[in-house]
Amino acid sequence: MNPEIRLVVDAVSNEKNVPKEIVFEALEAALESASKKRYGADWEFKVVINRITGDYETFRVWNVIDVTAPNEDGEVVGIMNEDAELTLEEAREKKADAQLGEQILEPVPSVEFGRIAAQTAKQVIMQRLRAAKRDQIADEYRARIGELVAGTVKKVTRENIIIELGNNAEALLRRSDMLPREIVRVGDRVRAYLQDVRADQRGPQLIISRTCPEMLIELFKIEVPEIGDGLIELKGAARDPGARAKIAVLAKDNRIDPIGACVGMRGARVQAVSSELGGERVDIVLWDDNPAQFVINAIAPAEVASIIIDDDARSMDVIVADEQLSAAIGRSGQNIRLASQLTGWELNVISQNQAQTRDQEEFEKLSEMFTQLLLVSPEIAANLIEAGFTSIEEIAYVPAQELMEVEGMDEALLAQLRERAKDSLLTKAIAEEERLSENAPASDLLEVEGMDKHLAYTLANKGIVTRDDLAELSVDDLLEVEGMDENRAAKLIMAARAHWFIEE
Repeated sequence: MNPEIRLVVDAVSNEKNVPKEIVFEALEAALESASKKRYGADWEFKVVINRITGDYETFRVWNVIDVTAPNEDGEVVGIMNEDAELTLEEAREKKADAQLGEQILEPVPSVEFGRIAAQTAKQVIMQRLRAAKRDQIADEYRARIGELVAGTVKKVTRENIIIELGNNAEALLRRSDMLPREIVRVGDRVRAYLQDVRADQRGPQLIISRTCPEMLIELFKIEVPEIGDGLIELKGAARDPGARAKIAVLAKDNRIDPIGACVGMRGARVQAVSSELGGERVDIVLWDDNPAQFVINAIAPAEVASIIIDDDARSMDVIVADEQLSAAIGRSGQNIRLASQLTGWELNVISQNQAQTRDQEEFEKLSEMFTQLLLVSPEIAANLIEAGFTSIEEIAYVPAQELMEVEGMDEALLAQLRERAKDSLLTKAIAEEERLSENAPASDLLEVEGMDKHLAYTLANKGIVTRDDLAELSVDDLLEVEGMDENRAAKLIMAARAHWFIEE
């Protein structure tokens, strides 16, 4: 029995509030360090302490290596440390069944615990304890990512604020994650959202923020019991930190008014959230699974007259009365920007007068195109536009039944329109070929791998005539060509440059 070790383990474990196993491992490391001082710095040791009795054994560690194996540089270096490495033959003299890569433990007399240099033992133990404490803190807070944490300001620097969270845990609040014009002093109480836990040599860094949308959501969870009970769901939030925010809510129970519940009696709940965020004004928006209705709700207090949706571009034109335009846009575009972030749609606000002017211009443009290219009357052109037709290609190729639904259309007129539309497209294609052929590309440009004739003529028309002209371009330059993507542009430029490297 070695009661001295047991007493040390119990005392340190209780004093530092760490598991006893951590202390045992630290003591083993201290004894290994003391063994190196006694026998030799190049020796390797393993000390094993019996967790019940406190007795311990010391072993010299031999690593069995392949002396013929090359290192990363392809060199055969053989034995690197004669005091800790053995060849396979030498290892089998100590242990008959030794294998490459194995460790052989050879018992040696242990250093007495009472004779360990006090400073060495203390340093190793404290180092291990600090590392264990850091890992413990990291594990504890990693499980709390996504929660609000609160602490006291410990240090204020030009770039960061250090927040003491208790139990030796500290959080980093960057200036960029603070509210605009927010001032904190040492000793102030601060609450923030835990975003991440990052490993660092000096310990885990707990990254917190007061400007992220999640902070707003977590505050409402605290202030509104119905959210915690699952009766109200928070669908998302958007913030202009310190100024204005929007949060989308949905009631799981039709009997509950989600906006009223979040506002609270005389606005008490939303005011509590706003006060925590430096007076940030919070708009509570009713979520809707219909994107258009959700946008209408989000753009409040402005009233929406109509919405034009472009699903492919995921954008909407929001049309409002002229007197509502400034309210819809908000100061410096704040209202429409937050509504766009909240809904996930790109929103463009225009007044009814602007919309009417734009629609009239578009109508006149389409009417002129149809009357000139299809040789139809303005009335027929207007009917086509009102039916939703906006291009000559649609007239030429949409199913005939769709065209027959246009007011004033009959089979004879349909046949004429089809024929004229196809003739117009053919004329356009011939004109495009003639335009491109005005500047013919050089033969070496046509031979570049990945090049096609149409692209070569398009490039030549832009002054990129030879292979070297193409080789000298950047990817961004080539992206200006219609239909070009970044991947193809990069491949074409590298193919055009290939002969440079061959000639070198």
